[in-house]
Amino acid sequence: MQYEQSLYKNEREREQNQELKLVNRRRLELTGVKDVDSFDTEEFLLQTNLGYLVVRGENLHMKNLNVEEGLLTIQGKIEAFNYIDDHQGTKSKGFFNKLFK
Repeated sequence: MQYEQSLYKNEREREQNQELKLVNRRRLELTGVKDVDSFDTEEFLLQTNLGYLVVRGENLHMKNLNVEEGLLTIQGKIEAFNYIDDHQGTKSKGFFNKLFK
């Protein structure tokens, strides 16, 4: 990971960034993971630098976890991943929210 460390000027900048690498929908490699709140074979709930992240799929399992460095690898059939946080509701308002404002 020498190359990855050289991309960031300091440790604080590294902690604020996050990378997700999906390989053939069978392996998801993540950086910026603070904690794994819950997981099973169909869903992972992760606390990351950018908010909570939900990963959904089939036959999911944790291949690698290093919380000190914020690295996690999930294997299985990855079907979806999305962030859930407070900012989501304020940025995108649906049709009915705008209509009844």
